[in-house]
Amino acid sequence: MKIGVIGGGAWGTALAQVAARGGREVMLWAREPEVVASINERHVNSVFLSAVPLPETIRATGDLTALNGCEALLVVAPAQHVRAVLSALTIGTTPLVLCAKGIEAGTQLLVGEVAHAVHPTAPIAVLSGPTFAHEVAAGQPTAVTLACADEALGARLAARLAGPAFRTYASNDVVGAEIGGAVKNVLAIACGVVEGAGLGQNARAALIARGFAEMTRFGLARGARVETLAGLSGLGDLVLTCSSTNSRNFSLGVGLGEGRAAADLLADRRTVAEGAFTAPVLREAAAAAGIDMPVCDAVCALLGGAEVRGVVGALLARPLTREHG
Repeated sequence: MKIGVIGGGAWGTALAQVAARGGREVMLWAREPEVVASINERHVNSVFLSAVPLPETIRATGDLTALNGCEALLVVAPAQHVRAVLSALTIGTTPLVLCAKGIEAGTQLLVGEVAHAVHPTAPIAVLSGPTFAHEVAAGQPTAVTLACADEALGARLAARLAGPAFRTYASNDVVGAEIGGAVKNVLAIACGVVEGAGLGQNARAALIARGFAEMTRFGLARGARVETLAGLSGLGDLVLTCSSTNSRNFSLGVGLGEGRAAADLLADRRTVAEGAFTAPVLREAAAAAGIDMPVCDAVCALLGGAEVRGVVGALLARPLTREHG
């Protein structure tokens, strides 16, 4: 199964390396000409993943039509750009493995729902889990969820991508895998705020737990299964991204916690902190469904310029209630 990768950032490059294991050919599309040149001429992504040498079987292109011969496509473009990128492709029945995490602004659609709207005949799968790109590229142990409604296809895709240090667990809960990945980005910003504001480890642990409760409420309302949310693509990814400055979303939160303006922090970044775009869409979707998500609301307030002390104080002053139910 020849794999194509849409997106030449660190994560797309790491996944291309995973897919190229054993000498298999992979075609990677990147929008940056310098990334294409670097991969093809020097076999390294000098822009986004410079420390990792790449096999010669990975070829890069700036032409989306070069992916037409691939038997499956890993879609690693940022969530807000997936619709535009997929609209430029002729897909047919080629499986789309969605590796972007987020909710589309304006429509409140998950990435899988966007992909289905653009290419209704293409089978959809979701790859998600606790995955820092540089660790995956370095061959350090990683486990992920690969969710696909067509379980036979999901098993084939999981087997194609699995390796000695890249363990794939199959699931048929596509919605659950997507929601875990989308919501955890917002919660990672909140945990970064805790770090940046010096609020302590107790506060971070409490925030992870209460954030997971929000993720679960939202996920169940959208049709996810609780065991998926408690698995690699939900709780597993949440723990990772809420605990390290290697997470773009956590780093953004650290800056907010230190009192820096969201606009300045986001302007500094060449890579995308998806949670900043997902937070307001998630807040709108939760409000429309009557789902209480105070941590998400707090992140939106901070991204909008609210002062950290006041936002934290408002969270802590909420009426006491039961932990469950």
